Amino acid sequence: MGHFIDRRLNSKGKSTVNRQRFIRRYKQQIKKAVSDAISERSVTDIDSGEQVSIPTRDISEPIFHTGKGGRREQVHPGNDQFAPGDKIPRPQQQGGGQGAGDGDASDSGEGQDDFVFQISKDEYLDLLFEDLELPNLKKNQLDKLVQYQTYRAGYQTDGVPSNLDIVRSLKGSVARRIALNSGRKKQLKELEAELQSLLNDKHDHQLRILELEKEIAELKRKIAKVPFIDTFDLRFRNYEKRPLPTSKAVMFCLMDVSGSMDQATKDMAKRFYILLYLFLTRTYKNVDVVYIRHHTQAKEVDEQEFFYSQETGGTIVSSALKLMQQIVADRYDSSEWNIYAAQASDGDNWADDSPLCTDILAKRLLPAVRYFSYIEITERQHQSLWREYKKLEEVYENFAMQHIRKVEDIYPVFRELFKKNTTKSQGAA
Repeated sequence: MGHFIDRRLNSKGKSTVNRQRFIRRYKQQIKKAVSDAISERSVTDIDSGEQVSIPTRDISEPIFHTGKGGRREQVHPGNDQFAPGDKIPRPQQQGGGQGAGDGDASDSGEGQDDFVFQISKDEYLDLLFEDLELPNLKKNQLDKLVQYQTYRAGYQTDGVPSNLDIVRSLKGSVARRIALNSGRKKQLKELEAELQSLLNDKHDHQLRILELEKEIAELKRKIAKVPFIDTFDLRFRNYEKRPLPTSKAVMFCLMDVSGSMDQATKDMAKRFYILLYLFLTRTYKNVDVVYIRHHTQAKEVDEQEFFYSQETGGTIVSSALKLMQQIVADRYDSSEWNIYAAQASDGDNWADDSPLCTDILAKRLLPAVRYFSYIEITERQHQSLWREYKKLEEVYENFAMQHIRKVEDIYPVFRELFKKNTTKSQGAA
């Protein structure tokens, strides 16, 4: 069996095939570098490419070479430091010999720099969201599946026999034969009329009659040579497919913007939601996203206002849950839609409001949603909202909660919330 490798260069002068092979081969190292880099990115450049660094020792390969063969004798000089059986200590690695750029200067040692290369935005996002999915998504409404509707799109000259349009083909045949034979038939009619008149004449026109008979026979032969139907006449019904979105999924993003949420906490919440937005738009098609910001009052906003508005105030979390319940009732029937929600907060809430939040979730929202995730972003002790939600987590399988303390926790928490479930059959409702 022969193998062909495409080594043609792309427009940027890089071999695309070899590049993809390299990424597949060192996927684990690249994924680790990507996950480490996301915590260092700003909110605005989280969907751009990334510069990846791989230690040289991880990409080194064994080299086979021909050694000296045969039998040989050598005399090695002795030494005055070691005797047979002595253990030689391993040399200590210094900063100057590691090659990674860390540590103090050294006057000894040698090493190699790490291998650094750039991955594109698409490669970065593919690695970032690999092995993630929306939990409990109905299989018959998977967003990656796009249903196609077949519709008529005129005629074409090629096709399968079952799509042959006989009437249209015969019309083409008649038109072709008329175009080719109309002049000849007119000429034939004139020659036949002339021949008939000569035959009726009493004078001798034998020579002309023979010429006319010969011309008439030649015309008839040419007319008969035109086929009744030709491949040029065949017309096949043309069908094309129009994509129809079959996705029935909506994601509710609920974010606390109250005064207790400082700017660093809000930035971490925005990072989480940007990850969620990129994951949804990258992995699924036609997923609705509903943005809800709340302090003492909740409001449905667009993407721009959700991420960049400076509005603030007190904290009543139930206002966001009530608004979500109202939107679900008005626009998203739970029997037709896969409903998801992600709520981010610092856990601070009006004391009397936390039990009401639990009641709304337990009685109204959780029975209707596929998955509800709550992330608490704080370094303090858990507040009343966390303790109330903890009761729900123990009862409902479609409710999950995670704690984020620092920026480095965002991506691991995100993966934990949306990792693929390999134990349960996918698509079970």
